[in-house]
Order: sequence, then structure tokens, then C-alpha cells
Amino acid sequence: MIIRRATESDIDALIAFNQGIAMETEGVALSGEVLRQGLHGLLSQERYGFYSVAEIDGQVVGSLMITYEWSDWRNGVIWWIQSVYVRAENRRQGVYTALYENARKSARESGDVAAIRLYVEKDNDVAQQTYSKLGMKETYYRIFETASV
Repeated sequence: MIIRRATESDIDALIAFNQGIAMETEGVALSGEVLRQGLHGLLSQERYGFYSVAEIDGQVVGSLMITYEWSDWRNGVIWWIQSVYVRAENRRQGVYTALYENARKSARESGDVAAIRLYVEKDNDVAQQTYSKLGMKETYYRIFETASV
């Protein structure tokens, strides 16, 4: 398995993965064209974040996106893990663990990362168990949003 930064050549796989995430978790069909534009925006402007992908035998089988948040409390950056997806046929094979460990290594190398966080669907027990096994702890926060501003 190879873990690497995503490039423009990975956009079709990332579109499929994001559509898979949305359908599996929320029953929502996402527009491929909107995703294409959003992915291009992130991949062309690393100040927003980056994607890592897992590749097996030349096939992209999983992805993980990192976005950034400045923490004045910690005088450092918090990396948010988002858009995690592993193809169904590659789940429970260590793909997410490899992506996560690569993110941790990159965070340590950057020198200014205070924490790595993620949000998870409250009923996704399998994912929560995975995150706990990797040493992540549940925080005190719940997430609220305004979907249209």
C-alpha cells in the first residue's frame, strides 16, 4: 500500500468516494460537477488543506482530507480529518489506519500542529471503535451548523 498526496489525476476517484460517503451516511446524492470544482479548488490551493490517498496495485482505494483551523488557545493549527472513505472491498484491511498514521507523521513534521480532530456520525459505532483503537479520544464538543448563509 502506498500513501501519497492526492493530485488532479485522482479527482475522479475522489468524486466517487465523496458521493459514496454522502449516500452511505446521509442518503444524499452529490453533484459530480460541484464536487469536481470543490476538489479542484482544494487541490490547487493547499492553504485550505489537502487530500491523501491510499493506493494498492495502482488503484486508489481510500482517501482522507485534512483541513486547517487556527487555535488561539493553543497557538497552533488543528488539523481536521474529513471526507474519509475506503472502498467497501478494501475495508478492514488497514487502509484507514495507514492514512491516519501518515497524517500524524505529516502533522509532527509540520511542527505547528496542536491536535488532529475529526467528527463522526453519532451512530457509526464501527468508525468510533476504529478511532478509539488508534488512540483518539472523544471531545466535549458537539457540532452545530448553519447550512445556508
